[in-house]
Formats: sequence, structure tokens, C-alpha cells
Amino acid sequence: MIEVTIESIRVSLMSQNRIVVLREEGGERFIPIWIGPFEADAITLQLQGMEVPRPLTHDLLKNVIETLGAEVLHILISGLEKNTYFARIVIDMEGDTLEIDSRPSDAIALAVRTSSPLYVADEVMAQAGMQPEEEMSLASGGSNSELNENDDVAPEDLGAFKDFVEGLDLDKLLGN
Repeated sequence: MIEVTIESIRVSLMSQNRIVVLREEGGERFIPIWIGPFEADAITLQLQGMEVPRPLTHDLLKNVIETLGAEVLHILISGLEKNTYFARIVIDMEGDTLEIDSRPSDAIALAVRTSSPLYVADEVMAQAGMQPEEEMSLASGGSNSELNENDDVAPEDLGAFKDFVEGLDLDKLLGN
């Protein structure tokens, strides 16, 4: 397992989707995960220390876990299949370790509420981990020594940024 931190939450200019960017602790690799706007808001509100008048769903989950005498040990981004990430909430309950299937966005929102560490499975990082220069290469059309405009790149190799990059209207953004 590789420990990660939330590096940022980014907004797509073309849709309601958000991307949470998880960065490897002590390293350069990061993993972008598409999440919904409500989950992005839940994570952001907690990270910014903002109070809400009533508990959100993730606050409720935290309260239920604590009321049952359990503790969230960590969150694991455990799998990646067909551009869909999977996560596990790992809980200690009376000495027993329980793993609960979860969407990564919900697990991350719970982690920020419980100050629990976030991990990415080694195989997920190997499959989807990106370097900062890879992100820049994808955004600029791919013109470095590893990826040239004449290279054939399978769409599934572009990962989470494919839809975002294809949806950009650069002429409109640049005012042309």
C-alpha cells in the first residue's frame, strides 16, 4: 500500500464533474479520480473546516461508526477496472478488522472526517499513477520524448483525463 494525501480537488469547466487528485506521500506520482459535485463539496467543506447546520451523510456515517464503538483505521483505493476505481473502508470493531466496499469519493469524505490515512494499492498506483510531466504532456497534446504526435495511444491509456481533454474548446477558452 502507498500512502497518499489529497493534493487538490479540481473542477471541470465543461461539466458538473470534479476530480480529486491524490498525491503519493514523499513521491511525485498522483492519481486523478472523477467524483461527483456533492462528494467534492463534502470533502472540501471538511478540509476547509466549515461548519454545516446539520450533519451531512458522511458525518452521519462517522457518527454511526463511533456510536458502535468502532474506529476507521484507513481507507484503501483498492482496485481499478474499466476506468472505475474501487475503495475499501477498513474499520476496527472490538478487535476485529472489517473491510467495507465503498465508492472512493465517499471513503475519502469519511477519511477527512475521521483523520484516517489514505492508501492506494500498489497495483492501482502502478496502473494509474501519473507523473506531473505526464499530465502536462496530455494537456498540451503530447509532445515529449515518450509521447509524440505520431505515436498511437490507446484511449484507455489516457485514463481519467481523456474525457476532460477531449471536451476542451481551446478556441472558446482563449477567446478566438
